[in-house]
Amino acid sequence: MVRAMLLPLLAAALAAASPPTDVRTVDGANPQDAFFARLTALCGRSFQGRLASDDPADAAFRAPATLQVRDCTADTVRMPLQVGQDRSRTWVVTRTAQGLTLKHDHRHADGSEDVLSQYGGSTAQPGSAERQDFPADAFSRALFERQSIPASMANVWSLQLRPGQLLAYELNRPGRRFRLEFDLSRPD
Repeated sequence: MVRAMLLPLLAAALAAASPPTDVRTVDGANPQDAFFARLTALCGRSFQGRLASDDPADAAFRAPATLQVRDCTADTVRMPLQVGQDRSRTWVVTRTAQGLTLKHDHRHADGSEDVLSQYGGSTAQPGSAERQDFPADAFSRALFERQSIPASMANVWSLQLRPGQLLAYELNRPGRRFRLEFDLSRPD
C-alpha cells in the first residue's frame, strides 16, 4: 500500500525536477546553439528598427535605428548599431563552453574605447531558440560601481529572435525597461 502511494509521488517529483523538453532542446539542439544559429543566419544583412519602450529617458533612441549583423565567426557575431548619426555601439554575442555572452562595445568617433564599454553578461539559464537573457556579470557590476551607476548592477539584457519577423534587444532592471525592435521581414 505504501509502495503504491509512493510511486505516483516519486513520478510527480521527478517530473517537477526536470525542465520541459522545449527548454533543454529545440529540434534536438541545445537552445543556445539554436539561437546562435538563428543569429548567424542573419549575417551580412542590416535591419531597420524602432524604440518599442516609452521611458522619456530614451528620447535619443527615437531616432531611426539600423542594426547590421556582420563579422560572424563560428563563435562570435558582431552587430553594430546606428541610432541617428551615433555609431558608437556594437553588440557582441559570443558562444562559450558555458553558454552565450552578450557584450556592449562602445567606441568614440576616433575608434578608441569608451570607459563604459565591454559590459554585459552571460546566460545563466538555457533560454530558448527564440530568447536569451544575459544578467550583468561581475566585470559589469564592478564597472558600474566604479562609474557610480549602481542601478545598472541589476541589469538583465535580452535578445529575442523570431526568424523572418523580429530581432529585439531589451534591458530590464527594477523600475526600468528599454526595448528596441528590428524588422527582419525587410532587410536592407
